[in-house]
Amino acid sequence: MGVDTSEYLKRVYAGVLGKLIGVYLGRPFEGWTYEQITTSLGDITYYVHDKLNKPLVVTDDDISGTLLFLRALPDYDHSADLTPAQIGQTWLNYIIENQTVLWWGGMGNSTEHTAYLRLKAGLPAPASGSSTTNSQVVAEQIGAQIFIDGWAMVSPGDPERAADLARRAASVSHDGEAIYGAQVIAAMEALAFVEPDLNRLLDTAVRLIPRDALIYKLIADLREWRTVEPDWRGARERLEARYGYDKYGGTCHMIPNHGVIQLALLYGGDDFQQSLMIANTAGWDTDCNSGNVGCLLGIKNGLAGIDAGPDWRGPVADRLYLPSADGGGAITDAVREAYRVANIGRALAGQPPLAPKGGARFHFEAPGAVQGFEAVAGAEGITLEIRNEAGHSALGERSLALAFDGLSGGQTARASTDTFIPPANLGQSARYGLKASPTLYPGQRVQARLNADPGNLGPVTVQLYLQAYDGDDQLQRVEGAEAALPPAGEVTLAWQVPDLGTCPIALIGVAVRGLDRGRVYLDYLTWDGTPTVTFTRPAGQGAAWRQAWVDAVSKFATYAEPLRLIHNEGIGLLIQGTREWTDYTVTADVTPNMADSAGLAARVQGLRRYYALLLARGGRLRLVKVLDGERVLAETTFDWKFGRTYELTLTAAGQRLSASVDGRSVFEVDDLERPLLGGGVALVVEAGRTATHRVSVRPIESAG
Repeated sequence: MGVDTSEYLKRVYAGVLGKLIGVYLGRPFEGWTYEQITTSLGDITYYVHDKLNKPLVVTDDDISGTLLFLRALPDYDHSADLTPAQIGQTWLNYIIENQTVLWWGGMGNSTEHTAYLRLKAGLPAPASGSSTTNSQVVAEQIGAQIFIDGWAMVSPGDPERAADLARRAASVSHDGEAIYGAQVIAAMEALAFVEPDLNRLLDTAVRLIPRDALIYKLIADLREWRTVEPDWRGARERLEARYGYDKYGGTCHMIPNHGVIQLALLYGGDDFQQSLMIANTAGWDTDCNSGNVGCLLGIKNGLAGIDAGPDWRGPVADRLYLPSADGGGAITDAVREAYRVANIGRALAGQPPLAPKGGARFHFEAPGAVQGFEAVAGAEGITLEIRNEAGHSALGERSLALAFDGLSGGQTARASTDTFIPPANLGQSARYGLKASPTLYPGQRVQARLNADPGNLGPVTVQLYLQAYDGDDQLQRVEGAEAALPPAGEVTLAWQVPDLGTCPIALIGVAVRGLDRGRVYLDYLTWDGTPTVTFTRPAGQGAAWRQAWVDAVSKFATYAEPLRLIHNEGIGLLIQGTREWTDYTVTADVTPNMADSAGLAARVQGLRRYYALLLARGGRLRLVKVLDGERVLAETTFDWKFGRTYELTLTAAGQRLSASVDGRSVFEVDDLERPLLGGGVALVVEAGRTATHRVSVRPIESAG
């Protein structure tokens, strides 16, 4: 790999953080001109979301596309021969049409939407994104560049491979100058792991694209202007005069925005804050340009470069949303995604994955990381400071310090992190929809290790707790395992989440009480195991239970039945659960009404990766595997009727799949070729309507 393991992880984490900070900084005024920005906001030196009454942490195509499309590598066995067509299949698996990841601006208007429609119609990449198919103007918009950072981060020190992967990925939706711009950014970022000099990064990157490319000329012009024009504002005027939006067609062309990225880098003095200021104040596609600049400088200068300026990291708290058809991965954080990216890079280099602290979900091993943990507002006078510190860990090198004050009189300090859509985002519509399932479920086993500071003046009590939405979307607290912690003591808390009905768990946290002032350290917090849960409609008027289902059907309605699915053409899924679910039994009552097929699915990893037990037209019962197309694993005649309810059960245990209908075993199959070994559950409907009252997931030993 050519990069030290520890340093590689830190640089990837800094790159992911830089991307998030850049996107969150530029998103509130995306599309504004330089004149609008300077008149209304002045130079952009820090977050301005509050001035515009917008949230800071948002769903965004720059973030989602960057991290989701990279999953093509693990989904296709980390093959060095990964093809554009396979990356295109990854689009179709994770993207929910008209809802997630992309700007759904329509055929011929949104480049990515156009490419998606080509893929959906059966035209594989790279034809799906070629200028021959979609016209030069459509093919050369900015999207190729904004999704490209991940391919660089899995190619540390190897700009040639990064540029090659960038070309393959970009060609799914783009062509021509858009691909060249993407290759330049990817090559620069890959080389930035080992090369600190910006000019060497540029020299290497431009050698990887044609000399007659417009991107090549644009970069040459900017470098020349840098030698004669000391003020970035003057260079920006030259950029607008020669390469401005008025020179190119479409909504958001690659050329002007690539120019802003290079302008920010050339005039930013290798400084994270100054470079982001230029990228954002210069205008145009601010979140996209700022995200690329932030990622590159995060990689190149590391966490120290980010931390040298104002507190960029505190308000973000590592939080990010990754909405897709794999909804259990939507509520995530920068550390979790950085390790995912780095482990893809390690796999490409023939190295085993890293899983700190036994694979704990929250391990805090990245310097400064809080992984979404924030202090919960308490009674007046209570303070709780949360920060990442070295030490105080039995299994690693770092922990999360919880320093509390003002707990006299039996008060409690609490720190928590989201496991589902937080209340502020629940029910809100957004340009890029937040489709998510909870990450934690009843029946799973939560475990946390904590220790107390030796300087504490007495014992404290630490306790796990969660909050779940009730039927009216109000958060209800559930207390879990607790233990006493003497000064310098340590304890491991273990708690099996109780039955909460169908209410989604919104957050998990740690409570501290029993001492007025002191400090405890959270070494790790994690959970595992198969859920024991039944999904149905709870009493009440809330919508949280509905939003826990990732909706990829034409209409998800609640009439007499809690779960009515209508899908106009093709196959639609209603999905819940996470990739971490492995061996389990899922049971659902299914009442098909005028459908080509209806049933339930297990080990669902998106829209095109799952097993399903289906009642199919022509009096057939099928067990199918969907992975790069549909394959029938088993089939038999079954005289099912419209309007009749059938209890379908599907059990996945290792490579063995077992299916039954109305309690009668119908199929036992071993899937030995590229088996799907984990994933959530789904209801399935093909071209029609079906209804279900409840879906139950159980460990295999307790099923039935």
